[in-house]
Amino acid sequence: MKSKLVLICATVAISLCLVACSSVPSQVSVDASYSGQQVEIAVGGSLTVTLESNASTGFQWVLVNIGDETVLKKTSNTYEAPEDTSMVGAPGKEIWTFKALKKGTSTIAMEYSQPWENGTKAAETFDLTVVVK
Repeated sequence: MKSKLVLICATVAISLCLVACSSVPSQVSVDASYSGQQVEIAVGGSLTVTLESNASTGFQWVLVNIGDETVLKKTSNTYEAPEDTSMVGAPGKEIWTFKALKKGTSTIAMEYSQPWENGTKAAETFDLTVVVK
């Protein structure tokens, strides 16, 4: 009887360790180095994409596509000016936030462009596959 109890406790402990080790993060932050890659996030979690941007050149990041908006939804987009204001024309950053709505896979496609007519289009791109678990 005692060995059966030890076996049950050991099984429970191992199961808990496996669940903890395989947990999916609820907060994921990425930058330009993640372009072309895949990330995993938990349902209800938040994905933050931070990309360098220089508003003084007229360029900005544009969200071209979200593959499946029932899986992933954009919740905000803000621009942060550079910390060093003494350097004219220094780049800041754009911070995009997305919410994981349900299990599934979606993609994000973004372009760094000058949005006006005849402006430069897709000077840079950012693509990410998001797997929501």
